[in-house]
Amino acid sequence: MSCNTNSGIDRHLSATKPRRNLAEPMSTLRALAYGALGLPLAFAALPIYVHVPRFYAETAGMGLSLLGAILLGARLLDAGIDPWLGWLADRLPRPTMVALALLPFAVGFVALLHPPVDNAAPWLLGSLALTYFGFSAASVAYQAWGADLGQDAAARTRLTAAREGFGLLGVLLAAALPAFLATGLGDGIARLSWVLPPLLLIAAATTFGCVGAGQPILAARERLLPSLRHVFAHQAFRRLLGVFVANGIAAALPATLFLFFVADVLQSEAASGPLLAVYFLAGALSLPFWVTLAGRFGRVRTWLGAMILAIIAFAGASRLGTGDVWSFAVVCVASGLALGADLALPSAMAADIGERLGRAGACFGIWNFVAKLNLALAAGLALPLIGWLGYVPGSGGGASATEGLAALTFSYALLPLAFKATAATLLWRWRNSLEV
Repeated sequence: MSCNTNSGIDRHLSATKPRRNLAEPMSTLRALAYGALGLPLAFAALPIYVHVPRFYAETAGMGLSLLGAILLGARLLDAGIDPWLGWLADRLPRPTMVALALLPFAVGFVALLHPPVDNAAPWLLGSLALTYFGFSAASVAYQAWGADLGQDAAARTRLTAAREGFGLLGVLLAAALPAFLATGLGDGIARLSWVLPPLLLIAAATTFGCVGAGQPILAARERLLPSLRHVFAHQAFRRLLGVFVANGIAAALPATLFLFFVADVLQSEAASGPLLAVYFLAGALSLPFWVTLAGRFGRVRTWLGAMILAIIAFAGASRLGTGDVWSFAVVCVASGLALGADLALPSAMAADIGERLGRAGACFGIWNFVAKLNLALAAGLALPLIGWLGYVPGSGGGASATEGLAALTFSYALLPLAFKATAATLLWRWRNSLEV
């Protein structure tokens, strides 16, 4: 792929005063080139969050208590530095910050999946810290870069959809490759790490070579806390963040409990991989559809329609039981379609606000911090709740497990509806202040 652009990193570096966004017209090729870097970033995220706990427990023989403490500490630290990284992204050229972050990200990821025989615990902590730092710094600056590139709301929606679409392809690739790389999952995960560096190099070359730096409105050189206060003072951002929190918990709850639901309610553990693939593939394929609808009806109404679709899907999931795999596949398709809107539309709306404030980095620093807290809150809410209500993993469908399975079904399919309905209500109530 060869691309030419009049906006380069040199022009970005030469900026000396606040200026309006003068980005080039957003062609489809340029939007796709921007989105390409989302693939390796998401490719690494799946093993980090899904495979690393089991990998270190089995391969390194690490105790679950120690493993859990390290993972919790690293994830809290990761979430906590996002606002600072967002502030930093408003003081550095976005492409420069992305480029600098990719090296520790790649090195940390390869190290993470090759633990030594001895001292696995400090190795895990150090490699996770390095990976998280590089990943978070690159992600925040990359999202803010997209806000710089878009001329208007429609262009920023297309850029966000391209980034998230490539991200979903990265998730699918990371989910499928270990089985092809080795017969054992542990060996497959270790070999997966070596796929990231060339993948990252190709994607970065495409994005940096074809996109250009954009023309941000440069924020004042203020300190961290004043910068964050300025963002929080913006009413539309606070309202969008409120909708995002409620909707994010609604999505994170079933994500946390998905494997338990398939294994014990549907009694079809072997189907979990294909069902996840269906879910993410539906999300990826739906992105152009949501972008088109948003252009015609507005992002708020389009996102609201996706929320209603998700509510219908999970209401249907609450009625499923042993063997209802095909019915659940329909639920995965419907909820996957709604996922596409969740990924593309709210982030694009946040990019609009960040561009208006001249603090896109600070906006996305806070945004990513909240997204990570959503996942932590969902796990902290759902897992103790189902345990307290009597669910025991692997309990199957026996009579003694009936109450526990009912609790699992409630937490997986019905509890998210309350959060989703709250998000939809707030979105509609605040629609006039959120739509550009």
